[in-house]
Amino acid sequence: MKLATLKDSTRDGRLVVVSRDLTRCSEVGHIARTLQAALDDWDHVGPRLQLIAEGVETGAQPTIRFHEHDAASPLPRAYQWADGSAYVNHVELVRKARNAEMPASFWVDPLMYQGGSDGFLAPRDPIVAADEAYGIDMEGEVAVVVGDVPMGVGPDIARQAIRLVMLVNDVSLRGLIPQELAKGFGFFQSKPASAFSPVAVMPDELGEAWDGGKLHLPLLVTLNNRLFGKANAGVDMTFDFGELIAHAAKTRGLVAGTIVGSGTVSNKLDGGPGKPVESDGVGYSCIAEIRTIETIETGAPKTPFLRFGDQVRIEMQDHAGHSIFGAIEQTVEKYQGPQPR
Repeated sequence: MKLATLKDSTRDGRLVVVSRDLTRCSEVGHIARTLQAALDDWDHVGPRLQLIAEGVETGAQPTIRFHEHDAASPLPRAYQWADGSAYVNHVELVRKARNAEMPASFWVDPLMYQGGSDGFLAPRDPIVAADEAYGIDMEGEVAVVVGDVPMGVGPDIARQAIRLVMLVNDVSLRGLIPQELAKGFGFFQSKPASAFSPVAVMPDELGEAWDGGKLHLPLLVTLNNRLFGKANAGVDMTFDFGELIAHAAKTRGLVAGTIVGSGTVSNKLDGGPGKPVESDGVGYSCIAEIRTIETIETGAPKTPFLRFGDQVRIEMQDHAGHSIFGAIEQTVEKYQGPQPR
């Protein structure tokens, strides 16, 4: 089953069930007005939505045309957005570039931060920033949406709480990160609103690509119509989603609708740093990683961060080349200040 939220006059949009080929959808307001409402009563609502999904595929259910540009992020806002850093290769590279030793604990205890969840960008909304000097970067990731998770659960039980899978562009302002982290209190200004894929997908829709905690497919990241990365999300993922969810729930329960991110998808190459796509590598899911490798190899980065007018696309395809979640497509724009109403 695939679900999306269509934009309307409300903050939370309206829930629809989307066809597998992403061309049609069915209104389900009589079952659940929003995705959050569905997640709050998933045991009752989920099976009813599944019946609608089956009807969409057979033609028994009335549908309308589905356009990705009409979609908000599946959850336009959420009670919680917790982003991990499951690809420790990425963390190791970044620390190496600044000559910082990587603690051994990073391989057994996930990194995680709590991001802003009061409002997410729609998958076709622009990335807006006041200054290119902020170091605007995309971060291609996989994320899951969970049901209620009790405090203190282990990874096996945590995996059973996964309701939906989606993609995310976790926008980062790299130029602001060092000063914020130096304060010892974590990210805030350096992590503006993220955008999620037009469609969220139940794990069983992913077939053999989903092993219960990892999604084994390439994440396609395109920058200005050039393939920038195709790292496999199931490779080099040190902590799977069960482990990330259990980490988040160690000292508190998670409410239904909590989103947990994987962190930037990153693959090694022959045990070492990855290479650009044009050099027979799988490329990167963020600009910071290639800049890190450039710094390690030459002493200084040469690839610029995102500039106004740049276009980013993040997508994942099945083995037949069909888009699974729809595409995040965003253009970087200069912030013009609050607009009068």
